[in-house]
Amino acid sequence: MSDFEDIQIFVRVAELGNLSAAGRELRHSAAVVSNRIARLEERLGVRLLNRTTRRVNLTTEGDVYYRHCLRILSEMQEAENAIANQKNTTRGPVTLTCPIAFGNKYVAPIIPKFVEQNPDVQVRLHLSDRLLDLLQDKVDLAIRIAELKESSLIVRKLASNKRMLVASPTYLAKHGTPTMPGDLLQHNCLLLRFPGSQQYQWTLVAPNDEGPTTLAVSGSMDSDNGEVLTRWCLDGHGIALKSHWDVGEYVRDGRLKVVLPEYQPPSHAVYALYPENRYLPTRVRAFVDFLVGEFGGTPPWERER
Repeated sequence: MSDFEDIQIFVRVAELGNLSAAGRELRHSAAVVSNRIARLEERLGVRLLNRTTRRVNLTTEGDVYYRHCLRILSEMQEAENAIANQKNTTRGPVTLTCPIAFGNKYVAPIIPKFVEQNPDVQVRLHLSDRLLDLLQDKVDLAIRIAELKESSLIVRKLASNKRMLVASPTYLAKHGTPTMPGDLLQHNCLLLRFPGSQQYQWTLVAPNDEGPTTLAVSGSMDSDNGEVLTRWCLDGHGIALKSHWDVGEYVRDGRLKVVLPEYQPPSHAVYALYPENRYLPTRVRAFVDFLVGEFGGTPPWERER
């Protein structure tokens, strides 16, 4: 195994904080990973990691070495991407992350079409309602449905997306229908909870342009999975803030009713995000262009009407 591979192993151990996790990702045993780190430390003459039974942490020297290693790996990747772009080859893996429900409904079904068009590309789809760090988690591309904040990521809009408050007819018959935003404080609100989530605060815009109203809503159940909230809502357990792409079909067939339809939550568009890189791999660029083509114009959830 080369010194360069030792560096790759060290970087993943530092990022994951666990020898076994890094080994599983790199397809090595924890013993092999530990031996390679020890070899690196012996060659450098310093301890890079402090080891405990559950985690490893960077020493001061390890942190300095880690930052230099990141630059080396980044430059190596740029060099490889530059060559691939010059050859105009569309091959290799594309790692993609997106929300679970959206991925199941709209992304997973179209991936085979892209692979058929690009048989030398392997798409690795990671579904999660949590927001992954693209650089930290080694992800090429993310689909986000959110109000984006400033970042170093490149953003391409894929589609517009309205949001709405919904509840089942059963829930509304039992608990009453809110007529003003403040009424929501007396209702069971189903919330999406995970680190960084802001859905415990619902913002509604009044029809007369009085400005937005933000409410700290609450409820007896929450989840870090959007599909769970939809199921609870359909089963009559509360009111949920959902996207049109997610619940439009249930509103059309009457299983869900729009609550406070005159008070609109701010729209959250669907975006593709990827790290800023002068030498974006051809395969990633091709996949982004494919997504734009699939979702541009009238998005699929609007075509279903």
